[in-house]
Amino acid sequence: MKEESEEQSRAKSERERERGRERESEGERPATAAAIVGKTSPSAMAKKDADLGSDIRAGLLSSSIHPPPAQRMGIDDLLRLHAGEFGRWQLRHFVLTCTAWTLEAFHTMVMIFADRQPAWRCLSDGDCPPEPCGIPSSAWEWVEGTAASTVSEWGLICGQRYKVGLAQSAFFAGCMLGAGLFGHLSDSFLGRKGSLAVVCILNAISGVLTSLSPSYWLYAALRLLNGFGAGGVGLCAFVLATEPIGPSKRGVAGMSTFYFFSGGIAILSGIAYLFPTWRSLYVVTSLPSLLFVLLILPFVSESPRWYLIRRRTDDAMNIMRDIARCNGRALPQGISLKLDDEVDGEEEAGNKQALDCSREAESGSIIDVVRSPATRMRLILMLGINFVCAVVYYGLSLNVVNLKTNLYLNVVLNSVSEMPAFFITAVLLDRFGRKPLGLGTMALSGVSCSIGFMVGGDGAMRTARMVCGVVGIFGMAAMYNLLFIYTAELFPTVVRNAALGSVTQASQLGAILAPLVVVAGDRVPFAVFGACGIAGALLTYYLPETMNQPLYDTMTGIENAEGQKLLD
Repeated sequence: MKEESEEQSRAKSERERERGRERESEGERPATAAAIVGKTSPSAMAKKDADLGSDIRAGLLSSSIHPPPAQRMGIDDLLRLHAGEFGRWQLRHFVLTCTAWTLEAFHTMVMIFADRQPAWRCLSDGDCPPEPCGIPSSAWEWVEGTAASTVSEWGLICGQRYKVGLAQSAFFAGCMLGAGLFGHLSDSFLGRKGSLAVVCILNAISGVLTSLSPSYWLYAALRLLNGFGAGGVGLCAFVLATEPIGPSKRGVAGMSTFYFFSGGIAILSGIAYLFPTWRSLYVVTSLPSLLFVLLILPFVSESPRWYLIRRRTDDAMNIMRDIARCNGRALPQGISLKLDDEVDGEEEAGNKQALDCSREAESGSIIDVVRSPATRMRLILMLGINFVCAVVYYGLSLNVVNLKTNLYLNVVLNSVSEMPAFFITAVLLDRFGRKPLGLGTMALSGVSCSIGFMVGGDGAMRTARMVCGVVGIFGMAAMYNLLFIYTAELFPTVVRNAALGSVTQASQLGAILAPLVVVAGDRVPFAVFGACGIAGALLTYYLPETMNQPLYDTMTGIENAEGQKLLD
């Protein structure tokens, strides 16, 4: 009985605990409900409603208060999609910058007139030989006086004739040195615009000092200094003019720069006619470089690509906004710039690859070009092509003094004849591509000069040889124009000017040798020019095509692209 009573007691206790748990469970529900409804004061309830409404509004408005992450794209994409590839801004910038090419033509081709051999005459009525060599100095005189040129002032004839070529070679040697130095400086801290200002000031000062030369050797030294500045003008102006232009318009724009150079040669001929003495000619052709720095360059913007590779993204974006505004467009909100090998969404402060990319993008040198397999062979081929092209182009241009006709008219015709070559090349550039066009123009020049070597130099054959020379310079002028845009597209932004400087050095080396080839006379120049043209065509065959290809900013970008091509 006692055991039954204990069992009943335990069962009863168990039932009571069960009912207690049920009451507790049931009590939680009313308590929870009461917390919301029954046991909450009106003021507390209103506060909770307000808080709930605030949370809802915050969720709805968060997209406007906190915009989505900024869209990042390269300069080419931003120009193509939003700012405009070639509008009013690029046209104004291009024309103002390329004015420097006209001034470079003054400094480069002034030697044709300053170092010319003026007409002379015998003082006696007897027979007069074709050359004054061997005639007593008292038996003849210069028709225009001794102040007409350096040749007449310092007697650079006969055995001293080599000094004319030496002074011309000194100028091109200076160009070779200046192109290398300013190619590097414009890629580094000095920038494209800063480098262009420095070389123009140097040209103005050295040109005026050249006009004051008391002796031949000082004249040659100052021509070296003048060439040092002139060597940097072309490449700095070219890169500065073409980098803000969109990819589909950059080829034609780059080709158009040579119109300014050829136009400068034609203008120079008129200036030389108005100022027939060599000293006054140097002054008149040098001062415009200073005026360019003072009156034109302040209205030219620095390259946004240079700002970008120097990690000055805000400055680059300001220029891109100016481009869009002037072109009648607007950049989307929240858009920003990136280098071509950066990935969207990466944070520069927390991503080691982005930091390495930025450090790499700050500056580059020709050593980086040689070190990279993606650019090494491109550089070697371009060095050879630029060398042979310069030998032919400058050789045929300087040969105008041997035609024994009106020098001023010949120079004008020579410069004007180059313009159709530029136009035809510009039209065909984006239709056939850089490589086929370069190969064809080099082959045309080489074959025509080879024919000129095979024909005679008397009678009708003299005219045939002249035609061969005209066709040769037509083809080489087209290729010379193409080389700048081709070279610029072959190398990334970080080393573009360094590469342009190096190939320009090779070009100037060819220009140094060109006067020596011309001096050989007879058929030798045409033989050399023909061989150079054909060799240049063969080298062009091994270059890659760059038409409609991205304009890379860093070495990593082009190396990744080349690696992807190998995988494909």
